[in-house]
Amino acid sequence: MLADYAGTVLLISHDRDFLDRIVTSVIAFEGAGRWIDYAGGYSDMLRQRGTPLAAEPERVREKPVPKPSPAAPPPRQRKKLTFADQHALKVLPERIDELAAELRRLEKELSAPDLYRKNPAAFSEATMALANTRAALTAAEEEWLAVELRREEIEGAAES
Repeated sequence: MLADYAGTVLLISHDRDFLDRIVTSVIAFEGAGRWIDYAGGYSDMLRQRGTPLAAEPERVREKPVPKPSPAAPPPRQRKKLTFADQHALKVLPERIDELAAELRRLEKELSAPDLYRKNPAAFSEATMALANTRAALTAAEEEWLAVELRREEIEGAAES
């Protein structure tokens, strides 16, 4: 539908292939409050820029890390996941699947072309539910990733 749409759509996506297939221009943040409009898709924008997209971020002055004194014991490393982490690794994948299914259901409901005209209240409710479900899905995915990284770090330390 987007490819056939004659008007202007402001689209934000992480899917580079989708952007290459759909968009006619890309507005990219160049840092220091500058945005530049590039003709073509995502790959065209990269070719026109001639530099990598993620420029070196401005350095934040970091506090020096104090060196431990020779008498101080080394910091204690966790050797196993907490119960909460273990529980999260068991339940989060199912929760993520449930949220993704709910997201698909809401998107399908909102794709009805006459929903807003027939029932503006239902449209508004579904729109709010969609936003809340997306936020919950993002939070669940980020939590799962953080716990999974801790698990890999602990397993990697155990192998060393």
